[in-house]
Amino acid sequence: MDKKLLTPGPLTTSLSTKEAMLHDWGSRDINFIELNSDIRQSLVALINGQNVFECVPMQGSGTFAVEAMIGSLTNKKSKILILINGAYGQRMQKICSYMSRNCIAYVVAEHEIHDCNKVENIIDDNKDLTHIFAVYCETTSGILNPIQAIADLAKKKKISLFIDAMSAFGALPLDVNKIHFDAVAASANKCLEGVPGVGFILIRKTVLKLAKNNAHSFSLDLFDQWQAMEANAQWRFTPPTHVLAAFHQALKEHLKEGGVMGRYQRYKENCKIICGGMTAMGFKRLLPDELQAPIIITFIQPDHPNFKFKKFYDALSEKGYLIYPGKLTVADTFRIGCIGHLTSKDMHEVLGVVKETLKELDIKLN
Repeated sequence: MDKKLLTPGPLTTSLSTKEAMLHDWGSRDINFIELNSDIRQSLVALINGQNVFECVPMQGSGTFAVEAMIGSLTNKKSKILILINGAYGQRMQKICSYMSRNCIAYVVAEHEIHDCNKVENIIDDNKDLTHIFAVYCETTSGILNPIQAIADLAKKKKISLFIDAMSAFGALPLDVNKIHFDAVAASANKCLEGVPGVGFILIRKTVLKLAKNNAHSFSLDLFDQWQAMEANAQWRFTPPTHVLAAFHQALKEHLKEGGVMGRYQRYKENCKIICGGMTAMGFKRLLPDELQAPIIITFIQPDHPNFKFKKFYDALSEKGYLIYPGKLTVADTFRIGCIGHLTSKDMHEVLGVVKETLKELDIKLN
């Protein structure tokens, strides 16, 4: 039996999603072409972006999608403000550095959100800013960034907003009629519960049409990828056919569950169970409730002589559960994800396993 993945992705997937990969597909065949088209339309529908946005899928991990978004939709004349409170904001800054994109950063601690008044001051002090880059849910800590307020400010200042929604898309609201943005990058293997291997970028049509010749990379050129798909509905290069078949099935299951709100409700309940149970055992969370996204939860490693993360991790792994190491610079932590094809029953089971493991390691936290 597969281990349960309490991680931010790759995730535990449903049996039917796995089974979708048991068949071979011809990438030029009409059945695969229709599957690919259905995926693109379904993703645009998730943001209510019909007739306004285009979906351009991209082979690779989520970082490939983020790099393609930055490289294809900005140019050497752009000036970008990156809002950083974790590793994924830092990654966008590094991508900009590789491409020689002009950027400035507003950095806060990993357990803090950005002050929109300060963001506005930065904009006012940099009249030549063209873009803001923001992370919706920063997986480093699990913090929920104020994307609505950031979007409202970007719209007010007439600045283009790009969102890394890798750990949010499909479970947290992102409706173009309420949150104004020009592009969002995400991937199949997070809240949509597909498997790794493909990302996608949803782009406002008016922005995409101006993107010709921007890209720093032939392979990651979203304009060229879009033009090819518009011409014959096919990928320019070999597509990850099995990954896309699994993604198509995962999207069907997402819709059946009730779409974004249905997925959010299950993850919210999972998060509530984990937070309550771990706190009752004596673990301390990094974030308060108002900043905690129902995606992944960061816990402070206990100050106990018998607690060694590797031993704790290995003991849980032997019992069939994989958690995630911490990624913070401010404290020694570990993380437990509450997304993927997991239910409240799974959450209660993992709490039982954690309690059993603490007893085995002779760790008393209360």
